[in-house]
Amino acid sequence: MKAKNALSRKDFIWQTSLAAAGMMASSPYLASAKAKRGIASSSSYRIKNVRLETGFIYENDEVIGTKTETFTLEIADGKIKAILPNVNDDQAIDAQGALALPAFHDMHIHLDKTFFGGQWQAVRPRQGGVKGMIALEQQLLPKMLQSSTEHAEKLIELLQSKGSGYARSHVNIEPTSKLDSLKNLQRALERKKDGFQAELVAFPQHGLFYTDSRSYMKEAATMDIDFIGGLDPYSIDGNIERTIDFTVQLALDHGKGIDIHLHEGGESGLKTVEYLIKKVQENPVLQGKTYLSHSFILAHLDGAQLERTAEALGQAKIGIISTIPFGRTIMPIPTLCKHGVEVLTGNDSIIDHWNTFGSGSVLQKANLAAQLYGYVTEFALSRSLKIATRGVLPLNDSGQQQWPKAGDEASFVLVDASCSAEAIARIADVKGLVQHGNPVF
Repeated sequence: MKAKNALSRKDFIWQTSLAAAGMMASSPYLASAKAKRGIASSSSYRIKNVRLETGFIYENDEVIGTKTETFTLEIADGKIKAILPNVNDDQAIDAQGALALPAFHDMHIHLDKTFFGGQWQAVRPRQGGVKGMIALEQQLLPKMLQSSTEHAEKLIELLQSKGSGYARSHVNIEPTSKLDSLKNLQRALERKKDGFQAELVAFPQHGLFYTDSRSYMKEAATMDIDFIGGLDPYSIDGNIERTIDFTVQLALDHGKGIDIHLHEGGESGLKTVEYLIKKVQENPVLQGKTYLSHSFILAHLDGAQLERTAEALGQAKIGIISTIPFGRTIMPIPTLCKHGVEVLTGNDSIIDHWNTFGSGSVLQKANLAAQLYGYVTEFALSRSLKIATRGVLPLNDSGQQQWPKAGDEASFVLVDASCSAEAIARIADVKGLVQHGNPVF
């Protein structure tokens, strides 16, 4: 009889191959802001019995199902070297029929400040809105910074277990943290670099002018970050134009993108959106590199105004990053998509002083979007996957396979589902993650 904790031969091969290649995900990622942060594995291996989508099944011109077949993937130098007919190879890792999907992307999270991995703490009673939370942070951050690297590592591991090998993380840059929050997170990313990538946003969480974070933001812009962040220019800093102008110029001076938290509704929220559109139109280099996170004002515009604003955002190539939804605020994502606005999602806060409920799963976010907007058919569910994968889908709208292809980056998640539609509808269990050719688990 096999001992209870004995490894099967397949498990032994899997673990041995990982150890030999040095691929156990335990390191970080501090990447270059001028180039995609990348991790290339020098090893070559195969994964067999990988289920891939190959086309749609139609009935009376309506998509009623998804075709799949199993294949063997050959991985080398961080890429999918070849997609082969399934082979009986004892040396290959066995995916056991799990469905491969593009690795998930969490595009709005705060890795630098979390209680995750430590003692449970629920959200404290709030007073004074965002400014009240700033005051609370000024009390909490000095202690949080003492262990923020370790907590960030635990949070990264949670994201990996949910299928995300990539994130955009906002990092506090303000007089309380100074640059320490950034430096601590960079250490965590360096330790996790073999199985995780991140792009970083220098985020003046306490306001550019409200706490005068400008000197720290200028210094952070010279460091390894990718985006210049911002927060509610009117309600926090008291002046839309002054705050946006500073943010835009700092991004232009250092070749960065822009990602601004905008919680404001009403006239100031709309004016902020319109002024940012104007500045991006004046500086086309920022098109496709500028985002509004949350942007709750869009949920409160009437039909005609929403259409005009969504069209202007699409023309300026300003993306929207939504947590789908936020409390009772339901974002107009279908309208944004209709006008070509890039819509991304993320978990935002996970077990911290802002939020208690983050799960770490963007697949769950895609499921929630499908429920909110009535995406219940096989076709509509399959299209919903793109919000979790940053737009990458296995099949195009005509049912032609477009992912994966030989030469693609070897970043994919293995899930317990028969197709994308089922993965979304059932929030499929994640069975494995490969990031840049490195098996994470």
